[in-house]
Amino acid sequence: MLDNALRKAAAVWVAPDGHPARLVWALWRDETVLVAVGGTEQEVPGLRDGVACVLTVRSPSTHSHLVDVPVTARLVEVDEDTAAALRTARLNTTPAWESVYRLEVS
Repeated sequence: MLDNALRKAAAVWVAPDGHPARLVWALWRDETVLVAVGGTEQEVPGLRDGVACVLTVRSPSTHSHLVDVPVTARLVEVDEDTAAALRTARLNTTPAWESVYRLEVS
């Protein structure tokens, strides 16, 4: 269910441990969720490498709640292929992020 939901989701809610959830733009790539934060993208207080989070996915069509999943945020080095995928997926703007995190299912 998570795989299918994330393939269709353009945004997810991320709640780092001890912080409220924030809506962030997301990219499902290579069987993982990538979120770009900072810069012109959403800030997520408390998001850092190794922090436990709750990932919430909602239906892109009905906005109804689909699933909550415990994840761990991992800071990633963005290579050119990943940067290109992030820019391509963000159709309505030219993104300028400070950090990219991979959200690993705990």
